[in-house]
Amino acid sequence: MTAWRTTSLQWRLTLSLLFVTTLVWALVLVMTWFKTEHELSELLDAHLAQTAAVLAVQTSDEHDDDFTTAAVLHKYQPRVAFQIWHEKDLIFRSNEAPLVPLAPLGQSGISNQWQAQQAWRVFATPGRESDVWVVVAELQTARNDILNAGLQSAIVPMLLALPVLALLIWGTIFQSLGTLRQLSQTVAQRHPDARQPLSEVVSAEVQPLVRALNRLFDQMAQQMDGERRFTADAAHELRTPIAAIRMQAQVARGTDTGSERQNALDAVLQGCDRATRLVAQLLQLARLDAGGVAQAAVACDAVAETRATLADLGPQAVAKQQTLSLDAPESLPLSMPPGLVGVLVGNLVDNAQRYSPAGARIQVAWDALPLPRLVVQDSGPGLSDADLSRLGDRFFRVPGNGADGSGLGWSIVRRLAQRYRLHVLVERSAELGGLRVVLTWPAP
Repeated sequence: MTAWRTTSLQWRLTLSLLFVTTLVWALVLVMTWFKTEHELSELLDAHLAQTAAVLAVQTSDEHDDDFTTAAVLHKYQPRVAFQIWHEKDLIFRSNEAPLVPLAPLGQSGISNQWQAQQAWRVFATPGRESDVWVVVAELQTARNDILNAGLQSAIVPMLLALPVLALLIWGTIFQSLGTLRQLSQTVAQRHPDARQPLSEVVSAEVQPLVRALNRLFDQMAQQMDGERRFTADAAHELRTPIAAIRMQAQVARGTDTGSERQNALDAVLQGCDRATRLVAQLLQLARLDAGGVAQAAVACDAVAETRATLADLGPQAVAKQQTLSLDAPESLPLSMPPGLVGVLVGNLVDNAQRYSPAGARIQVAWDALPLPRLVVQDSGPGLSDADLSRLGDRFFRVPGNGADGSGLGWSIVRRLAQRYRLHVLVERSAELGGLRVVLTWPAP
């Protein structure tokens, strides 16, 4: 079965069509055989009856003319055997007829008989005189010869037509599959960096394949773009922290005092932490760009993930003497891959902590009416309208702010919002005066 599936599609179609055509022809021949046999039998039976009627007219006591009877018999003699009986005496017969009655005398009509070790089709009828019987018969073998000759005249042309039909089928299929061959050549010669889609001006059966290939090429292009962006972003953003780490390491190596060395080493650790955070965000954003986070949505507890994320961010809030609060129900199930709620909350709260001054208040709230909604607001300086329009651009940082963020947190939030159709609202907080971010989940 596997070998058949891997065989050329053209040969498979050709052989399949030939098999089906031959099978249909065979069925037609069988039906033709039975129909022809029936119609031929009726035709020959009518011929026997007509011959018997002609002979019966010739057998009268008053007009017993041997010459006339011989002339009538001569016309049918090659195919038909005759017997004429007067009472129980055989007064005339053809050369092919036996000496015994071909059918019981007195039994008129058509019948099948076995005489002289041969099968006969017999028609018997009384003559013009009641004591005269005319029997006309035909050998079954002669009938079969006629039937076989008719069928051979039909079968032989069909058999001779099979090679011609096979060639026509092969040529038609070869021409029809030209689109697939051309498509195969186009894909084989396509450059890996090619962006133009394949032409969809093809037959209706090939269009789904072309559309699927175009979607695949588009996805591959997006993944390649994501990899290029990741490489460019990593090279651009890691250059500064690595240079800073190198500089502080050189300071620590060249200083003679313990306090300066300690300060330099602390700066090295901070630079390492910043580089680690930056790499983690770059990898997360690269996965989002490549579509690698689109897992099957399952029920997750948004409140539980939020609590776990805020617990991880607690030391950062304590270090800046910021107040971090959560207002949420006991649990809130969401149809979303596990961990992504924590990513959203973590990036929003991390941005609020970094861009808010010491002693700021940061509030996180969940509610589910009418739709699940996450609200993160702070008492920081907020953003101007111009800065709000650029929020979410890669590596965008608020000018004049000394925070050491990379500008990727909001890009991650925007990408997740697009992926899961979340509505994002960014405005000034009427309660705390800083930035207020509202994420609303779509209806299930």
